[in-house]
Amino acid sequence: MAGMAFEEKSKATDLLQLVVFELGGEEFGVEIMNVQEIIRMPEMTQIPHSPDFVEGVINLRGRIIVVVNLSKRFNMRSKATDENSRIIVVEIGNAVVGMIVDSVNEVLRIPASNVEPAPELVKSKVSRNYLKGVGKIDKRLLILLDLARVMTVEEVDEITNLA
Repeated sequence: MAGMAFEEKSKATDLLQLVVFELGGEEFGVEIMNVQEIIRMPEMTQIPHSPDFVEGVINLRGRIIVVVNLSKRFNMRSKATDENSRIIVVEIGNAVVGMIVDSVNEVLRIPASNVEPAPELVKSKVSRNYLKGVGKIDKRLLILLDLARVMTVEEVDEITNLA
């Protein structure tokens, strides 16, 4: 019985479960284990003296959450929010942060073997520093974000203190 549980576990780790979203016309993925929820755009409260990529804070069922505009964070042209815009609520270190994306497309399972390190000249508007790798699904390329690099724990703490 114990051996069987181990086999199931090793099979599960071979598959990555990703939340796939769009930003600036490109497809990105984050591991679903880091995602707490996906919400529509609520009213936001601005935080004075915060970095320009911080849109503000929201009250999510009694929890104050800092919301980051990923387009601004990645120095991409930011499009106006619309009915497709979403906030992906993720955990970075011990903090919870909201990330504004253009749209959330799907939840996808891909074999870990389909993910390669980000090539030196990855064709993306996003700096390699933020990337975990590139996932190949049929003819699609999915850019996998490393959330710990998108915002460091120190940055999250600093912004949370401002809020």
